[in-house]
Amino acid sequence: MTDRIARTVEGVQAATREALFEPSLRLGVTGLSRAGKTVFITGLIANLLNRGRMPQFTAAREGRIEAAYLQPQPDDTLPRFDYEGHLAALTGDDPRWPQSTRAISELRLSLRYRPGGWFAGLRGPQVLHLDIVDYPGEWLLDLALMDKSYAEWSEATLARIAKRPEAAGFLALARAEDGALRLDEGRAQALAAAFTAYLQAARAVGWSDCTPGRFLLPGDLAGSPVLTFAPLPKPGQSPRGSLWREMDRRFEAYKSRVVTPFFRDHFARIDRQVVLLDVLGAIHQGPQAVEDMRRTMAEVLSAFRIGRTGWLASLLGARKVEKILFAATKADHLHHEQHPALTAITEGLLAEARARADFAGAETAAMSLAGLRATVEERVERDGQSLPAVRGRLLATGKTAVMYPGALPGDPARILSPAREGAERWLDAEFGLMGFAPARITLKPGEGPPHIRLDRAVEFLIGDRL
Repeated sequence: MTDRIARTVEGVQAATREALFEPSLRLGVTGLSRAGKTVFITGLIANLLNRGRMPQFTAAREGRIEAAYLQPQPDDTLPRFDYEGHLAALTGDDPRWPQSTRAISELRLSLRYRPGGWFAGLRGPQVLHLDIVDYPGEWLLDLALMDKSYAEWSEATLARIAKRPEAAGFLALARAEDGALRLDEGRAQALAAAFTAYLQAARAVGWSDCTPGRFLLPGDLAGSPVLTFAPLPKPGQSPRGSLWREMDRRFEAYKSRVVTPFFRDHFARIDRQVVLLDVLGAIHQGPQAVEDMRRTMAEVLSAFRIGRTGWLASLLGARKVEKILFAATKADHLHHEQHPALTAITEGLLAEARARADFAGAETAAMSLAGLRATVEERVERDGQSLPAVRGRLLATGKTAVMYPGALPGDPARILSPAREGAERWLDAEFGLMGFAPARITLKPGEGPPHIRLDRAVEFLIGDRL
C-alpha cells in the first residue's frame, strides 16, 4: 500500500511538472496486422525531424518549429522503437520493408516551437514532448475480450469460423471433444495447438479477428496454462475438474493477467490515437473480409476511453482519447484520383465507431495515406480508355510493374452492402492488388522520405497543441 501511494504521488508530481512546464502528448498507433504501423511511425518521425515535405503541417509551414529532436523515453521498462534501424531498411541501397511489430515499444520526439495565435508574442519558445507508442495489432484485438465470458466467446468464435477452410482441422477436433469429461492436459494442449494453427493460417490469408492475440505472439508466455485454452461447444454439465471448467478458468486468467495489465498500463494512458487499416487488402480479399474488419474494429473501439479530460483531472493522471484518426494505409497503391473513394469507404466502414466517439466528445477524422510512398503515378491505355495506374518495384521479383487495380466505387454502399449481406464475392467488379517494395530514393537536406498525407495527419493529431 505504501509503495502504491508513493508511486501515485510521484506520478502526480511528474504530471504536474509536465502539464505546467513541458507538456507531453501520448500518441498511440494501433491497427490490425499488415496495416503498416512500423512504416507509419518511421515515416512520421523522419518527416517531423526533417520537415521539407510537410506543407499541410501549419507550424512547420509557418516556420514556428525551431527544433525537433529525439530524447530518452519516459518509460524505462519498455523497449525503444528502433527508428534508426527501420529508417535504414526503408532508405538503404536495397530498400526493404522493416519487420512487423512483435512487442510494445516507445519513442519520445520533442518539439521546440514558437506558439501561434493572438498571444504568441507574450510567450517564449515552448516544448512539447510527443511520446509515440507502438504495439502489435494482435494485442489490440484482445481488448474486445474484456466484457465477454468464456461461454460467449466460444459460441461466437465457433459460429464465426464455421465456414472458413483454415478452421476445418480445429473444428473437427473441437466438435469431437466432450467438455464435461475430466481435464486431460494432453488433450487441452492439443486443442490449444490446433486453435493456434488456425489463427496463424487465418492471419496469413487476411482475416482480421485473430484473437487471442498472444497465441500468435506468445513471448515468454509460450507453453504456459494462460495460453492453453480454446473455444469449445458448451456441454450440458460442467462439473468441477472438467475440461470446460478448466478452459473457462484459463480464459479468465488470460483476461486478468494479460489483457487487463496491458490495457491499464499502456492503452488507457493514450491521449491521441491513430487507427491504421489495410482497407485495400480487405477489399481485395472479398466482402466477407470487409465485414470481418468492420465488426472487429467496432468491438475493439468500444474499449477506448473516449472524450475530453479537464485540466485538473489531467494533473491527477486521468487520460482519455481526445482525437482519433482512422487511416486507410497503402494509398500509394492507388492513383490519387481514387483516394477520395478509398477515404469514403473507410468512413462508411467505421461509421458506427466514429459516431460513438463523436457522441462521447472525441474529435475524429478519416483519411487515406501512406507512411512511405513506394510508387509513382502513371496512366495506361486499355481498350481505348486512359486509366489511372501506379508504377513500382514488385516485392516478389524486384522488377518494375504498372498496376491498375480496378475502379473503386464512388458510392461506399456498393462495397459495404454486399459485405453486410454476407456475399462471397463482388457481383460486378474485381479489385487487384500487387505487393510493392520500397522505391530507391535520394533525399535532399531537410527532406523526409516521400509520403502521402502524413502532414495532414500530423496537423490533425497535434496541430492544436502547437
